[in-house]
Formats: sequence, C-alpha cells, structure tokens
Amino acid sequence: MVFKKLFFATAGIPASTINPTTINGISRVSELGLGGMELEFAYSVNVSKENAPLVKKVAKEKNVNLTCHGSYFINLNAIQRPKFHASVSRVLACAKRAEECGAFSMTFHAGFYLGMDKEKTFNNIKKGFEEVEEKLKESNYKITIRPETTGKETQFGSIEELLLLSSQLSNTLPCIDFSHLHARSNGKYNSYEEFRSVLEDSEKMLGKEFLKNMHIHISGIEYTSKGERRHLVLKDSDFKYQELLRALKEFDCRGVVICESPNIEVDALLLKKTFEEL
Repeated sequence: MVFKKLFFATAGIPASTINPTTINGISRVSELGLGGMELEFAYSVNVSKENAPLVKKVAKEKNVNLTCHGSYFINLNAIQRPKFHASVSRVLACAKRAEECGAFSMTFHAGFYLGMDKEKTFNNIKKGFEEVEEKLKESNYKITIRPETTGKETQFGSIEELLLLSSQLSNTLPCIDFSHLHARSNGKYNSYEEFRSVLEDSEKMLGKEFLKNMHIHISGIEYTSKGERRHLVLKDSDFKYQELLRALKEFDCRGVVICESPNIEVDALLLKKTFEEL
C-alpha cells in the first residue's frame, strides 16, 4: 500500500466525541480535520463482526484511515506452549476484526525476553510471526502486521530487532513509536540527526516503499533509567517532535501518524499544524 501523504490520527475515539462509539469517533475525527483513528483492541476486540462492515463504510465515506492497536496480552516468546498459542490467537483475532473494519495495519507489543538471550528471543518471536502470517494468508486476510518499538529494555522491540525481523517476513513491518525509542534509550533518539538515522536504516533494510506506508506512534513521554513510565502531553515532555516531523518531511514519509498523548486530538492537531508549517 502506498499513501499519497502523511495523515495525523488519534489513538482511539477522540475525547471530544459526544456519545463515544467507534462510528461517532470516526465522524469526530473527520470534523476535526484529522486523517485517521486507531481502533483500540488493547483490552478486548470491542467492535462486533456485525458492526465491522458499517465501521468500514463510515471510515471510507469520511476519508478516515484506520489502524488498530492489538491486545496487551501477547507474548510470542512465551515459554509455555498454551500461552504462546493463546498469544497467536489474540493477534489473529485483532488482525482479522481490524481488517473487517477497514484497517490497513495492526500493531502490538510482540513479547518479553524473560531472561533469555536476544537471539533466542528473536527466533522464538519470528516463529510466532510466521504462524500468524500463514494463518492470515490461509483465511485470505491481507492486513499488515506491525510489531511496535517498545519503551523498555525488558521488552522485545528495539528498532534494530524490528527492522531485521520485518526483512525476513512477507507481510510484517515495524510500527515505529519514536517516543518509545526515546524512552527505551533513556533520552537518546531525540534529535534531527538521530531521527534521520532511523529513517535511513529503515529505508536500507526495507526499501523506499516502507517509507510510503508507515504506521507511526508519537506522544509526549516520561521515562526513567528503566525506560518508559507514562505518556504525557507533548508540551509537558522533552520529546523534540518538531525535529522528528522535519526528518519525516525530508524523507517524504507517508502513512499514518497516531498521537498517543493523553489529550489525543489536541496533540494530533498540533502535530498536523506543525508538519504543514514546515
């Protein structure tokens, strides 16, 4: 999938939505002048199979690009086989419903190291993705699966791991959460040069097409030496979002930027305005 430009979106239903349903949230996103919304399936798949076609129809009518955040209860490095299989099932359930709603991409946190070395963890998680890809293909689902860069060193999900993983799979690409990269590294990844290096490495590993089909997360973020603590409003954080937007513009990045700040639509609009003024 190739996008014509970079769209700015909310992580979930905008807070200003009257009667906050998924469909009303999509309409509100359109009223605000934003270009997308992330379906939040983090705790449950909260759109029924019956309602999914209507969500898809309304999103198409309103020109709102949908993405999805999958379950928090996934660990593709789970040692116990029942937990691994349950994780695969949750990825599949979220991905299938997201596609039925018209989403082009579904992201989730892939797993934890659990004291294992990084190479073994990588191989275990790769097997999980291979199983997910195979089962989606068997059922004729085409949604892109996106492991997200994670905010803590204990979680699988460095940018290097995700670029390598994606280069070895057929329908998996990274969801780059730039705020998580910043928190995970205890304050690095916060300059124009560092953001450029992430995009250069991404293009090198996955090709120019990847930069035209991105699923990005941005928010203000609080962190400690152990990594991410919580999301913040952009202006209450040290995250240099203006420099990130400058790098995204220079590389002609396209796709959907999801704002995960607590004031989702306010910061999404700030990101959009800042980007357009560059």
